[in-house]
Amino acid sequence: MNKLVEDRATVAGYPAAAHNTSLVTVRRGYMTGVALCVCATVLMGIMFPVMTSALRHVDPFTFTSLRYVIAGSAFLVLMRVKEGPSAFRFKGEPIALAWLLGSIGFCGFGSFVFLGQQLAGRDGALTASIMMATQPMMGLIVNSIVRKMLPPLYSFLFILMSFAGVALVVTKGNIAALLSEPQHYSANALIVVGALCWVIYTFSASYFKSWSALKYTTMTTLLGLTTIIGLNVLLFALHVVPVPTTAMLIAIVPHLLYMGPVAGFTAILFWNMGNRILTPLNGVLFMDVLPVTTFVVSAMSGLIPTHMQIAGACMTGAALILNNLYLRRRTRRVAAGS
Repeated sequence: MNKLVEDRATVAGYPAAAHNTSLVTVRRGYMTGVALCVCATVLMGIMFPVMTSALRHVDPFTFTSLRYVIAGSAFLVLMRVKEGPSAFRFKGEPIALAWLLGSIGFCGFGSFVFLGQQLAGRDGALTASIMMATQPMMGLIVNSIVRKMLPPLYSFLFILMSFAGVALVVTKGNIAALLSEPQHYSANALIVVGALCWVIYTFSASYFKSWSALKYTTMTTLLGLTTIIGLNVLLFALHVVPVPTTAMLIAIVPHLLYMGPVAGFTAILFWNMGNRILTPLNGVLFMDVLPVTTFVVSAMSGLIPTHMQIAGACMTGAALILNNLYLRRRTRRVAAGS
């Protein structure tokens, strides 16, 4: 970590005292970013066991709408207090792109992941959480597609290792179950798509350079909320999902109290603030904390992961860490040779 901090703090021509002051400042900022990302992923990890209970009472689309109405209202108030009424101006930033990213990040993630978790049944929380930990690898794949170049060979091997770990979690070590139980394909595919939505949302924050982390979070949440509610109304009209009864709404109040103010407001704000400090390349690495949290909370609630599921989670985590270290060393080697 100290090496990374020193790399970020190196400034040509700085006198010794000024350099030391700069190094301390950067180190403090880096540690703040680490703390924000760790807190965010812990809070996100808890949300999957919470959703296991909530999805017994209401569909994921209605819950996502209610969750982000709460979170969006909190963001609205906070930005008004912190940045004033002028903060709601777009300042030349593309509103259409902000709406698209908000729709992908919040409607896409909430709808796909939680629907997949619901379809996956009892083990849905564990499956969804470990798939969230593959997001750094997804980011590498997306980056390779955008740049039209293959990832480095070792990174490709780490990608395979990461998804092999996911396969162990999903199948509890019985890989043949992937073929014998095709009904799980749709659930797993939905969770993967949802995780990819969050990767796109996280990495795209760099396009809004004039916005603070709070403003990016607030504006994309509010714009994405229009898509979430619109989709929900359409599903009601087509009778795809039932309009919730009063009893159903009362039953999910405890879950909303966590998923709205905590996982929907605090965790997402911390996540965007941490990634603004660390950059998404470093920030998404902390997604490895998320499944650990989910496994612990699930075990406390009576759902004990199998030895193969724990081994799979460790394999995925190791792949993420090794790939990150490899890419850093490769970057330093290229920089030294230029």
